[in-house]
Amino acid sequence: MTIDADAETPTLPGERIARYDLLGRRDTDYYAVFADIPEADRAAWERAKQFADEVGTRMQGEWDAATYPIELVRRMGELELFTDGIEHPDLPATSPLAAGLVNMEISRHDGSLATALAVQGGLALRTLALFGSPAQQQRWLQPLADGSVLGAFALTEPDHGSDSVSLETTATRTAEGWSLRGTKKWIGNGASGGITFVWARVENEGGDDHGAVRCFLVEQDTPGYTGTVITGKVSLRGIHQAHIALDDVHLPEDAVLPGTHTFKDASIVLFATRSGVAWSALGHATACYEIARTYATERMQFGKPLAKFQMVQERLAQMLDEVTAMQLYCRRLADLETTGGLRPTQASLAKYHNTRAARRVASVARDLLGGNGILLENGVMQHLADIEAIHTYEGTESVQALLLGRDITGMSAFV
Repeated sequence: MTIDADAETPTLPGERIARYDLLGRRDTDYYAVFADIPEADRAAWERAKQFADEVGTRMQGEWDAATYPIELVRRMGELELFTDGIEHPDLPATSPLAAGLVNMEISRHDGSLATALAVQGGLALRTLALFGSPAQQQRWLQPLADGSVLGAFALTEPDHGSDSVSLETTATRTAEGWSLRGTKKWIGNGASGGITFVWARVENEGGDDHGAVRCFLVEQDTPGYTGTVITGKVSLRGIHQAHIALDDVHLPEDAVLPGTHTFKDASIVLFATRSGVAWSALGHATACYEIARTYATERMQFGKPLAKFQMVQERLAQMLDEVTAMQLYCRRLADLETTGGLRPTQASLAKYHNTRAARRVASVARDLLGGNGILLENGVMQHLADIEAIHTYEGTESVQALLLGRDITGMSAFV
């Protein structure tokens, strides 16, 4: 099936979009890290490549206009790109390596769609698959997997980002079930008309579950639920993230996900998605390197291509060095996850390394393009801005460092 990538595409000022686009290049694998991947994993990667090639240029316009093309998110579901390595009998089997390659490829073209991929599959679908009741899964698992229903994961609050364990949103028992009160922030798909998995602390004085952290499945048209799209973003502009107000949202008893009881359950989901952030950073960095390399070979200055200058070649070598190291991190990460041997702090180290490296690659690439580096049509500035968001979400650099420090020393520096 072919995607109409140009339908209702917002136009950009200036020259044509993506003059120095990726040009179909697939050879940024200096150590042949991905030369031996299994055929099934390669097939998933190819589906992601085809989709991303068709919509990447359109997404520059969506990013510039800060519009969210929900139909493209649903198309990823049709292509079975949301399963994110989740093991479930009712979902197509996808290995951790395939999930990583898909994430990398979508990010290589557009960070907003990659974030939508992470929210829909890595967070919402995984939460339901791990903790939902049979009835909840029967009703919602396939719609989330195929993208016909958009899913959100509401944990972060206005006053609790890195300190999300201190969440203030409350769930109070009622005669009919539950009542939710509180606010959430930065919730992808939180105002897109689908369902939201809301994490809240139980208020039940004297009860056995007082203080427990539970997750609730909330349809976004439920009275008392208000999702407002956050405006003014200069990163990930092509996905809508929401500020959510929960004002006595009344839910039936069976709205709670029975497998959730403590904050550790939320952490299981977040741990799984940290691998995805490492892969996403690799995709962004790969794009920046490829754009810079192409630009250097085509841009003439002082009578010769930029690529013939020593300083430019050194910068390209620096970027290749970073990208290759990121690839090795990701491949090893996938191998460990496949065998069940991946520890949470190993995912933290990959996220810590790769988002930091991606920032460096994007910065060098932007500088190498000179004044043209700030033009959206050349791609690097969009990647640079989007990398700033992934560097922060799913655990900031400082939080990852403290997790690693605790693992290294056996002593916690969080408190």
